Amino acid sequence: MTMEVDEVLLAVGPRLRALRQERGVTLAELSRSTGISASTLSRLESGQRKPTLELLLPLARAHQVQLDELVDAPVTGDPRVHLRPVKRHGMTVIPLTRRPGGLQAFKQIYPPGWPGFEPEQQVHEGYEWLYVLSGRLRLLLGAHEVTLKPGEAAEFDTRTPHAFANPGAEPAELLALFGPQGERMHVRARPAAR
Repeated sequence: MTMEVDEVLLAVGPRLRALRQERGVTLAELSRSTGISASTLSRLESGQRKPTLELLLPLARAHQVQLDELVDAPVTGDPRVHLRPVKRHGMTVIPLTRRPGGLQAFKQIYPPGWPGFEPEQQVHEGYEWLYVLSGRLRLLLGAHEVTLKPGEAAEFDTRTPHAFANPGAEPAELLALFGPQGERMHVRARPAAR
């Protein structure tokens, strides 16, 4: 049993380093967001410092992963994904993926008439793909505007100014996939030739 625990603890450092590097975060940036000194973080990543709960909790929060992912805890037998909805600016966002970096999936629910005013278009790094499940979603994309209905999808480079609104009298529900800049979704319309 002690051997197993030692092996798990030895693997935490490389896992922490990989998470930080996947996100493109420096030790100094991680130190600022967690309150843990850069030297302690470096020693944790190199295996020179044993991870403790007091160190792992703020790191799990900063990396937006569950604590058991940091220590690679064995599966408990419960296959369900426990979704934790987050309210942001009047809309509900439900993360569907748990790993940082790479493609991220979300279910988003925009209440009727959201946001209640003409939205301002924003830009940021990345690529977005969305699919409307129910309701209607108004997509402002640069000089273009389109209202998406259930079953319709859109994809765009998020460096293009964009904004969303719900023009309908019912909630708009959609699935959204976000990828790092240049990582596009690949949708196959017909089977590949054999």
